[in-house]
Amino acid sequence: MTHQNQSNNTHEAVQLLADNGFDGMAQAMQLLINEAMVIERGEYLGAGPYERSEERRSYANGFKTKTVNSRIGKLELQVPQTRDCQFYPSALERGERSERALKLAIAEMYVQGVSTRKVAKITAELCGLDITSSQVSRAAALLDDELDKWRNRPLGQVEYLILDARYEKVRVDGTVRDCAVLIAIGVLPSGHRSVLGVSVSLSEAEVHWRDFLQTLCQRGMQGVKFIVSDDHSGLKAARKAILPAVPWQRCQFHLAQNAMQHTPKVSMRKQVANDVRNIFNAKDATDAQIELDRFYDTYKDTAPKLANWAEDNIPESLAVFQLPREHQKRMRTTNMLERQNKEIKRRTRVATLFPNEASLRRLVTAILVELSDEWETGTRYLNFN
Repeated sequence: MTHQNQSNNTHEAVQLLADNGFDGMAQAMQLLINEAMVIERGEYLGAGPYERSEERRSYANGFKTKTVNSRIGKLELQVPQTRDCQFYPSALERGERSERALKLAIAEMYVQGVSTRKVAKITAELCGLDITSSQVSRAAALLDDELDKWRNRPLGQVEYLILDARYEKVRVDGTVRDCAVLIAIGVLPSGHRSVLGVSVSLSEAEVHWRDFLQTLCQRGMQGVKFIVSDDHSGLKAARKAILPAVPWQRCQFHLAQNAMQHTPKVSMRKQVANDVRNIFNAKDATDAQIELDRFYDTYKDTAPKLANWAEDNIPESLAVFQLPREHQKRMRTTNMLERQNKEIKRRTRVATLFPNEASLRRLVTAILVELSDEWETGTRYLNFN
């Protein structure tokens, strides 16, 4: 598409908004998205229309009509195609799964009669008012098939494994219960991060963790050299049973927070926090042990419970000194998962309460698929060279 055509389309979109105000928003957005997709296809192909280029990857192959129900109305889009069938516009791909999963979660609540006035309002805005249980079931089946394939995809070499858990509210037999969401992140030999798997269950903590780790191994996860996690109930036993020989690093951030709970006086907390930080920031394992001994000697008389707790627990957070120094800062905590948890919380807060485990699993998986795709194609997290 020539520069003149692009300019004409942009002008037409602006004119629609000028003439019709917000009523012309859908048509204007339709024009701009169609234009953006054509430009993106040209960048993917590596050559413009009728242009000869040694860097050309493929050839344009027409358009495919796609109707998108957006918050500003229906958009009749012309999706550019390529002969190699490998191109798909990022404007349609990004956020599509999680948006569909969120709509389904809300729709299920609406259909099952457990929605609040707030949920009904959101349902009307996102999904339309005419929602039936058969429509929800069909949409859920299509999305679940796609997400199940991702959850069960084969794994391979994983250098470092980061494990985390969070809880969401689920309605079960007329009561509200906490449902555990287990998440595994891997740092691959390439240095990129990848979401390896997710599991949702109301089962006992240890049983759930054990089944989750077994599934990762059955899918081909191998070569794990290091595990980082918080001190979740049941995780220790499951980890020792499934990955007994792999060094474990307890999250230093959460451990430092736990230290405050064992500090007898509020006035002591600042000093205790500094002393704990000195242990974690030691230059190597030997210096860390020296700092830990000094910590014990400092508080054994004034705060004996704190001193004993530190002696028993802080060594669990010093395994990171086994790693190359350039890896230590990023692998001593689970803080790298904060963004992931914030995004999950932002979406689950809209749904408020999930009607079943499947609905929660669907939404969390959809969010993590998008996050993992972004990580695997983005900047390397660590360098293993």
